[in-house]
Amino acid sequence: MDKSNQSQRARRLGTQPIINLLMKFSIPAIVGMLVNALYNIVDRIFIGRVVGGVAIGGIYLGMPLMLIILAFGMLVGIGGNTLVSIRLGEKKQDEANQIASNSLTLLFIIGIMLSILGLIFLEPLLRLFGASASNMGYAMDYLRIILLGATFNIVGFGMNNFIRGEGNPKIAMFTMLIGALLNIILDYIFILIFQMGIQGAAWATIISQFVSASWVLYYFYSKKSVLSIQRRYLKIKASIVKKIFTNGLPPFSMQLAASMVTALYNTNLQTYGGDFATSSMGVINSLSMVILMPAFGINQGAQPILGYNYGAAQYDRVKKAVIYAALAATTITTLGFLIVQFFPTQIIRIFVGADGSRELLDIAVPGIRIYLSMFPIVGFQVVSTSYFQATGHPKEAMLLSMSRQVLILIPALIILPRIFGLTGVWMSAALADLLSSLVTGVLIIRSVRKLK
Repeated sequence: MDKSNQSQRARRLGTQPIINLLMKFSIPAIVGMLVNALYNIVDRIFIGRVVGGVAIGGIYLGMPLMLIILAFGMLVGIGGNTLVSIRLGEKKQDEANQIASNSLTLLFIIGIMLSILGLIFLEPLLRLFGASASNMGYAMDYLRIILLGATFNIVGFGMNNFIRGEGNPKIAMFTMLIGALLNIILDYIFILIFQMGIQGAAWATIISQFVSASWVLYYFYSKKSVLSIQRRYLKIKASIVKKIFTNGLPPFSMQLAASMVTALYNTNLQTYGGDFATSSMGVINSLSMVILMPAFGINQGAQPILGYNYGAAQYDRVKKAVIYAALAATTITTLGFLIVQFFPTQIIRIFVGADGSRELLDIAVPGIRIYLSMFPIVGFQVVSTSYFQATGHPKEAMLLSMSRQVLILIPALIILPRIFGLTGVWMSAALADLLSSLVTGVLIIRSVRKLK
């Protein structure tokens, strides 16, 4: 692609109307994030309907490990992309290329290490995550295969951030769309036709992730991108790695904390509700992701706009981007909240069918209503956390991320179930959403007022 066209595509971040930019970048990102969520959701729907409700719990037991893989993808992908967006705003193209190339090397190294360590310690980790005799076999069968494809997952997800950050959200959306649609097709073939059960779901997932990662690498090496992955820059440079990790630490910490919290959830669910409580959480988690993924898509769409304009010192545009993104995300999470409150049974039956387990429905219906009761304010918090990260304020971003996932939620999960039993497990998430949003409001108002 002609370099002048590439530069013009990047410069539009600082010139076009904010609402238009946010729509151009967020809509593909929303589609991409929803499509990405389909990896786990479709697996759970097929498994719940074909294998049974307990098997959904077996897949959900692997969530802490999958969140750890995602956390490292965010550490490098979002951390590196934050730097790239700012460097492009500063017109430092060569430095942006070097950051992207170093990020690719890091993702490969981390992916291979996670595969090896995960396979070695899989069984003790699953026991730590709350596996029971009934669902341990399902979890082992699924995760042994998923961990083989950890490198594909982390490279595809991590490098896709750079495609979006350089100003090409449609390609980023297409990358995720390829993998998710292939996953649905392969789930049908492997589970329903070949009767491969839970292992079929896992093979469908990693084959789809391999295709997505291959497409991402093809894009960067096809000369169509603003960024250039160059061999001379693939060698790790300590100063760049340090900056990538510093900027990627907030989302990394959030996902790592989410992994810890998921493990804590699993042990509480097994203690106070048994196998069907764990399976119910697998369904509730899937539905909450459907609601949150559009908010995350707005987040991702706003990130390059925020980073570029902050780097170019166009602070009025930064303020507008924050306000519009927060309003859009709040609208989405509020709509999702209303749908869940009015139609919980109908939604949950998607996973278990019309003749699904009565025990699972009895636990999941009240559970999802309580768990999502504070979702109308979550969208605002998601966007605010991204604002601090995109503008190079990792400490504030990490504080906000940790307040919801660690500082409030973990104590709530330790205390509330002892008082209210299984209901206390669901209440913990709602309490964390409420208190962390109050903290977020104070910090974001103070920071935006300082922009001059």
